[in-house]
Amino acid sequence: MQNSPVALPESITLSSKLSPLMAAEIFFDDACILDMDYFVKTLSSIQGKGVRPDLVSSIITHYASKWLPDMAADESERTIASFEDSPESITASWMKKRFFIETLVGILPQEKDSIPCNFLLRLLRVANMVNVDTGCLMELEKRISWQLDQASLKELMIPCFSHTSATLLDVELVRRLVTNFLGSDEVSKTGTSLLKVAKLVDSYLAEAAVDSQLMLSEFVALAGLLPSHARSTDDGLYRAIDTYLKAHPEVPKQDRKRLCSLIDSRKLSSEASLHASQNERLPVRAVIQVLLSEQSKVTKHIEWSGSLSGARSPGILGLELPARCLSKREMNVQQMEIKRLREDVLRLQSQCMAMEGQMEKMLEKNNCCFSWKGLGLRANKVGGLEREGELMVGVKAVGDTKAQLVRGRTSMKWRNSVS
Repeated sequence: MQNSPVALPESITLSSKLSPLMAAEIFFDDACILDMDYFVKTLSSIQGKGVRPDLVSSIITHYASKWLPDMAADESERTIASFEDSPESITASWMKKRFFIETLVGILPQEKDSIPCNFLLRLLRVANMVNVDTGCLMELEKRISWQLDQASLKELMIPCFSHTSATLLDVELVRRLVTNFLGSDEVSKTGTSLLKVAKLVDSYLAEAAVDSQLMLSEFVALAGLLPSHARSTDDGLYRAIDTYLKAHPEVPKQDRKRLCSLIDSRKLSSEASLHASQNERLPVRAVIQVLLSEQSKVTKHIEWSGSLSGARSPGILGLELPARCLSKREMNVQQMEIKRLREDVLRLQSQCMAMEGQMEKMLEKNNCCFSWKGLGLRANKVGGLEREGELMVGVKAVGDTKAQLVRGRTSMKWRNSVS
């Protein structure tokens, strides 16, 4: 018996008064049991009536979740009607899935943002699993890269189905998506969208870093794709790098330096800087750079506070007057506190510069080979290392100053992977 076109419900044509979900539900009251070819013909008829692209996409996404459980956003949406329930071989089931995916990609609306990015990522995951046509994969990757800033971390974590890769996640796929995003004329590479993609990449790297098979070159290639202005803060990148170093303790010193060179210490928060200054996995030069950046921030803050206290009128700086005038005793206490902070900063700067100069001398003396012995370190009874003389006093002063600078702040609750 030959199928005839399904009469389109009159309510679907009233696109301005119907939500995408309601349109999909109304359509599937009549068309849920249709085969793929008939679905395509009916959908073409719908598009010919001028239905909005977002309504068409809602029908496609609903249809895909009905017939292919892998496409459902939630397990509760999975239904009995699926390829997995048919008494066929795995090969035949995969062939049907491949045809299904390739057909869906061919009928997707061409308008940008008409299809949710997370749905496209689920489509790409199944497409990689069943090894669909290369042209179909490229089309999906292109459409995803247009709206990569709308993707979620959960959907971006696509497993690697290639036999030539040892990693669990398809890091190379994400690298291609980010590259296409940065090079596409369809997206704005400045502002909010770029910040969202940078945050997404840093979160992805933190998850991928726990894989012991992830190569350093793959990590650096993905982390270094984004321009420096893409990240408003480097806390996420630091967390990812620290996770990688913890999962790969055998990383040599030069590679650790290469990883830490990706971080801009000036863009670390106070909590991240405090964690980095006590992180034994980081190279000594990176730790000193973090301390110098924190010292610079505190110096600027003190200079700003001094200029504020010296101003005759707060209104000149656009500040509101305090609720009450400070007493002479309170002002003296404030001035003493600022003076102590300034002395602490100067002492910290002097000690850090002395340590850095001593390191430079050791590097030149030993042909750029860092020597712990040159810094006056000796093994203690428990096999650790401790500093002698003035260097030990300097480290204690640095620790005391850091404790004062971060006092009263809430410590960052780092993920379990960061100790």
